[in-house]
Amino acid sequence: MRITDLMIKDVMIMDLKATTKAEAIDELIASLNKSGRINDPDLFKEAIYKREEQSSTGIGGGIAMPHAKTKAVNEPTVVFAKSKAGIDYDSLDGAPAHVFFMIAAPEGAGNTHLRTLAALSKLLIDADFIEQLMNTKTPDEVTALFDDKQQSEEEEQAKKEAEKKAASEAAPAETKEKADTKSKTEAETKADSSEDFVVAVTACPTGIAHTFMAEDALLKKAKEMGVSIRVETNGAEGAKNVLTEDEIRRAKGVIIAAGKKVDLDRFHGKPVLQRPVADGIRKPEELITKALKGDAPILQADAGSSTSSADEEKTSIGSTLYKNLMNGISHMLPFVVGGGILLAISFLIEQAAGSESPLFQLLQTIGGGDGAFHFLIPVLAGFIAMSIGDRSALMPGMVGGLMAVNANAGFLGGLAAGFLAGYVILGLRRVFKYLPSAIDGLKSIMLYPVFGLLITGALMYYILSPIFSWINVGLVDILNNLGTGNMVLLGVILGGMMSVDMGGPFNKAAYTFSIGVFTSSGNENGLMMAAVMAGGMVPPLAIALATTFFKNKFTEQERKSGVTNYVLGLSFITEGAIPFAAADPLRVLTSCIIGSGIAGGLTQLWGINLPAPHGGIFVAALANHALLFLLAVAIGAVVSGLILGLWKKPIEVKA
Repeated sequence: MRITDLMIKDVMIMDLKATTKAEAIDELIASLNKSGRINDPDLFKEAIYKREEQSSTGIGGGIAMPHAKTKAVNEPTVVFAKSKAGIDYDSLDGAPAHVFFMIAAPEGAGNTHLRTLAALSKLLIDADFIEQLMNTKTPDEVTALFDDKQQSEEEEQAKKEAEKKAASEAAPAETKEKADTKSKTEAETKADSSEDFVVAVTACPTGIAHTFMAEDALLKKAKEMGVSIRVETNGAEGAKNVLTEDEIRRAKGVIIAAGKKVDLDRFHGKPVLQRPVADGIRKPEELITKALKGDAPILQADAGSSTSSADEEKTSIGSTLYKNLMNGISHMLPFVVGGGILLAISFLIEQAAGSESPLFQLLQTIGGGDGAFHFLIPVLAGFIAMSIGDRSALMPGMVGGLMAVNANAGFLGGLAAGFLAGYVILGLRRVFKYLPSAIDGLKSIMLYPVFGLLITGALMYYILSPIFSWINVGLVDILNNLGTGNMVLLGVILGGMMSVDMGGPFNKAAYTFSIGVFTSSGNENGLMMAAVMAGGMVPPLAIALATTFFKNKFTEQERKSGVTNYVLGLSFITEGAIPFAAADPLRVLTSCIIGSGIAGGLTQLWGINLPAPHGGIFVAALANHALLFLLAVAIGAVVSGLILGLWKKPIEVKA
């Protein structure tokens, strides 16, 4: 398949009108939608922004490649676009983007399509080719340029294959087995005799573009430097060109240019340089040089996914702590949602059939303290620890979390247990690295489990559990004895935090705090839960109202997206407002924070107790004042919607 089979002329934009990143994405999506290549522009846009949150697809060199793989795509398509003036796209090199390739891949994209997209990605490493693209004036010139480039690539590949075949036929006649053995031996001898041999793995979250661009950049730069290299790609089709044990053994160093987790245990004992996939594209010479010098931490097999301090030299302590915390929360949330919804249903059944109902008791057992909710803190602690110390830290982290539960140390105790266990394992690795290499195999199966559990458990038992138990009990007592004015202020703060970053650290901090109060109070104190849920429901509902009643302030695509936010808001899915916040952060975030704070404060003013951790309108009936809860949400949403609608400027209609 040709690249131009996916690069449809009708969707090309030879002169982008956009002046910002958000406008460029909207214009590209609009072209896709107009041609019928996508079936749900809102869902596709959400997927595009989700990918942008992981790292900018403005790869530098004047190129931007926004891409997504989603069911919103009907047919695999690449939208080519140019901007003569250039657009600030948050590119990795800080330079404006002039050439755009928006890649739309369906969830079931075939291997042929994925290989074609990979071929496209590799072409974009060629600076001369990009300059030629900038000089094109019509879609026909673009397709002709790509066809010529791909044709020359295919001819070059065919030439190499022919030379290889001719050399093979000219060799003395031998049995296949002997020939293969000889070939393998010669290759190994050559590689062993070369001091300049490294291996690499490239991977990005979607596995469509950056994976293969990094591969090609590393291969080309290694050839220029006279360095032998083997690159494994972890793309949408899975791992390709998988590195062999022998190649890993012979390599002087390992380069991991990845934006997602890859299997690293196989590189035990090797210097492993872990960097973002973007560095593989923009800094291949630096990575190869460091790998050749062995300028990277030596990887321990049980620490496969850990990132060394050297690799995180540009990462702040705050972002590292947040990453570890989010790993725990993301694994805990299924227990919160699943157990919480079942508990909510059980409360409805209790109201209808009484507490003696077998169904009520069943759902309470499954979802409550003997079921899903019993695992909240151990799972939180275990996966925080695992994020820090990898698999060896999971078990001591979970046990430490369970000890926090049994000591009534609550969520704070669980957080402490998770971070403690993770750093205990990191400390043990430093201590045990001086042991004889002959017992390396015992570290992960005996030494880390025994000493990690002993140290974590002892510190939790004698120090942390008593401390956090006292803090937790005191916190619950303070909350239970707060006056109305203080409760309203707390509700305003928690509700507003839900809109500060809509799923980020502030949002998760407020939600985690309310869950901690909820579970520490025996699932009876849902006051904080009411404030947080009301605050989280406001942003998408405010967006929906603003796009409905202030139509001239939003594009047609935004108005369509606004409709879906009614459902998202009622379901307590705050993230539905993210695309709007990304496009206009000042107006959207400010208006939503105000409305969410009002909604959260009203729940406390009216003493609303909501004994369910998730569900939005679907669990509102469980509140002691259900109608007042809905009124608080409605007031907050209307206030935010009015502020946004009145503040936002009308869309200019171009002649």
